[in-house]
Order: sequence, then structure tokens, then C-alpha cells
Amino acid sequence: TQSRSSAASDVYKRQVRGLNEMADKFNLDKGLGDLDKYLLDESYIQGYQPSSADLDVFNKIKDQPDNKFRNVARWYKHIKSYSDAERATWKSAGGSEPEPAAQEEEEVDLFGDDTEDDKKEREALAAQRASQPPPKKGPIAKSSIIFDVKPLAKETNLQEMEEKVRAIVMEGLEWKASKLVDVAFGIQKLQISCNVIDDLVSTDELEEKITDIEDYVQSVDIIAFNKI
Repeated sequence: TQSRSSAASDVYKRQVRGLNEMADKFNLDKGLGDLDKYLLDESYIQGYQPSSADLDVFNKIKDQPDNKFRNVARWYKHIKSYSDAERATWKSAGGSEPEPAAQEEEEVDLFGDDTEDDKKEREALAAQRASQPPPKKGPIAKSSIIFDVKPLAKETNLQEMEEKVRAIVMEGLEWKASKLVDVAFGIQKLQISCNVIDDLVSTDELEEKITDIEDYVQSVDIIAFNKI
């Protein structure tokens, strides 16, 4: 008969091995296609917050994924935003990494004879877990941005310029109200607002896309940036 600490150690090893299997199932050696499909509907590899499963997969991807794997690129950028110290504190998706000492209390003598107290303790623990509601996804972080877009010349058609700006499409981007503002000497500029999902839209990339409308745009500035 194995001791409790030995049994707990075996359980811990099986859970660590499970994380490796989670990473392997995405066939990362053959590309990021499977992982990209999985992250289409999921924010993290397991659960509703970063965990050791995310870190395990993250460490198997050596470089920033190509943007053709949009979901993987979003997830990778998010995980990379954490420091090494923060990532080192991540536990398993179930709540905490099973430590052998702590595991003794829950995985009671897995290979020995159960006492009556052992059975009651295990039943009470199972009832407690069953009564806990499943974790909820946190709110999606969004921001409201107002851009100042100056035309290339006085003769620039501002209506066409606005149409070009609104033609920019990015996942997580929603264009809002706009207006023309007098500058000087009969020249006007475009002020246009939008809402973005922070994890999906890079402000720098969006500003660069507007600036790239070089036949109409002279310069772009952010005049307001607020969290929603």
C-alpha cells in the first residue's frame, strides 16, 4: 500500500502530464491551424483566466504568430504582455497547482483502505465542489477613441476622406460619430470617433492605417482616449 504523500505525488505528476497532452493535441509541430480554430471561441487554453496550460502552449511557440492566425496572434500578444514573474504565479485552470503536501488532504489514501472518516470527508468535499457556480468570463475591455484627421490640402474632398477612413475594417473596431471642424482660412479637418476591443485592436496599427490613406490624409492625432 502506498503512503498518502506518494499517492498525492502520483496525482500531481498525472496533472502535469495532462498539461503537456493539452499542448500536444494542437499539433504545434505541424502549424498553428488547430490552435487558431480552438481560440476562435476561447480566451484561454483552459478556464476563464491565464493558467499554467496557457504558459505551457506559449513556451512551445517561439515567435509572434503570423497575423493569418488571427486568434493565436491575439492570444499570444495577451499572454506575452505579462511579465515572467506574473506568469510564474499562474496555477492550473482548476484553481491551484496541486502541491503534494496539500494534496494529502483531498486525495485520501487512494490505494489503501478507506476509513469511515475518509469517506465522509471525500463526500463533503465533493458536495462543496458541486455547489460552487462555474467561473464567469470577465468583462471585455473596450476603449473609446477620437481621431483628428487633417486633410492633405484645402481642396481635399472631406466626405471622400471620411468614407476611406470608415472603410478600414478590423476585428473589434466599430466606427461611431464624426464631424467637420474649422481649422483656419477656410480649411476644415475631420474628427471621427470609434470604439475598440482592447485585446483585438492595436491603436498604433489603426492610426497607421488611417495615415496610409496618403491621397487624402496629411496627419492623424488622437485627441481623446477613454476606457468604456
